[in-house]
Amino acid sequence: MSNKNQYVVRNGDGWGVRGEGNSRLTKSFDTQREAIQYGRGIARNQEAELRIQGQDGKFREAWSYGNDPYPPKG
Repeated sequence: MSNKNQYVVRNGDGWGVRGEGNSRLTKSFDTQREAIQYGRGIARNQEAELRIQGQDGKFREAWSYGNDPYPPKG
């Protein structure tokens, strides 16, 4: 598994999913909901994190599908 985090980002008037470190979108969507569903599937498959950008351009939440030990070490 590559564990590449996925990002739901604004794409003009729509939304897109982009893998961490990629300059191009993996796929474009009309709605944020569609982009989140698609990105969630990729993040689950890669055991990575899905970060979601809000309307204001700031990342509003992140969902982790990887190996997150609880409680965290440290």
